[in-house]
Amino acid sequence: MRPDALLYPAPEGLYCPEGGFYVDPVRPVEQALVTHGHSDHARPGHVNVLATRQTLDIMRLRYGDGFCASEQAAAFGEELLVNGVKVSFHPAGHVLGSAQIAIEKNGTRIVVSGDYKRRPDPTCAAYEPVACDVFITEATFGLPVFHHPDPMDEIGKLLASLRQFPERTHLVGAYALGKAQRVIRLLRDAGYAEPIYIHGAMEKLCDYYVEQGIDLGELLPATIESRDKSAFTGAVVIGPSSAFADRWARRFNEPLPAFASGWMMVRQRAKQLGVELPLVISDHCDWPELTETIRELHPAEVWVTHGREEALVRWCQLQGIKAKPLHLVGYEDEGD
Repeated sequence: MRPDALLYPAPEGLYCPEGGFYVDPVRPVEQALVTHGHSDHARPGHVNVLATRQTLDIMRLRYGDGFCASEQAAAFGEELLVNGVKVSFHPAGHVLGSAQIAIEKNGTRIVVSGDYKRRPDPTCAAYEPVACDVFITEATFGLPVFHHPDPMDEIGKLLASLRQFPERTHLVGAYALGKAQRVIRLLRDAGYAEPIYIHGAMEKLCDYYVEQGIDLGELLPATIESRDKSAFTGAVVIGPSSAFADRWARRFNEPLPAFASGWMMVRQRAKQLGVELPLVISDHCDWPELTETIRELHPAEVWVTHGREEALVRWCQLQGIKAKPLHLVGYEDEGD
């Protein structure tokens, strides 16, 4: 079966006409297969949603019980038939519950990566390579300049700053789903045993991670009204970066703004955001990991989406691999 007859870009997202479903649709549809819970991939309003149990739970936490009309949970590795098309979900290593989706019919298998990373991360299931004819890969950091450092070295910078400025409250900006919990766990794995304060927007998701067996240590609400301001002296406070621009952040003692993101490699972006301590911690593959993954899978074709598409397409072509950009719109870098 021709791959582009099995799956192709439509205004709503990647569409499988044989199965009558979309993957990570950006508009409400009848049948949606969702790779993970970030809001640019998991949107409310679909009639039926098929995803991992954790992704469905996360969608409910973020959007409420009415995020879809009906839901179906897929276990990792379980083969399901959707209108005669075989689909299966496989760990993507991006955030809790994140999955690649394999779609197969008449001997042709396409794997949609969703967002994925290859670095070790105890807060989610590790990426697993899935053999395929066509690999649809994200390219958020799809330029040769992106080589991400060891996340523990970045956490070491945060711990060094805490020692150097014991009087200052360290405000760490991190996305509420995935990045915040990973930063907390990295701190714990580095030996930081003090309470970590979290913004209210992160409480439900952190609680869910703990329910799923992810040990985050002692977490306390970063609420100043009910606590002596001096309690935050020398403390780590984690919240969404948007919260650090409002009055909430200015209430802390000599706040030192930090931000955990792969984009902190770009000094100009860190400067524009007013970040004093950039922490290069990414939940996506960097350039070497993208190219090594393609080498490992050795698919007949690579389709590249949401990111720096052209450079990775060109690299594939130089390796003798047929490749093309999909130019999908509506996907941002929420989980970077």
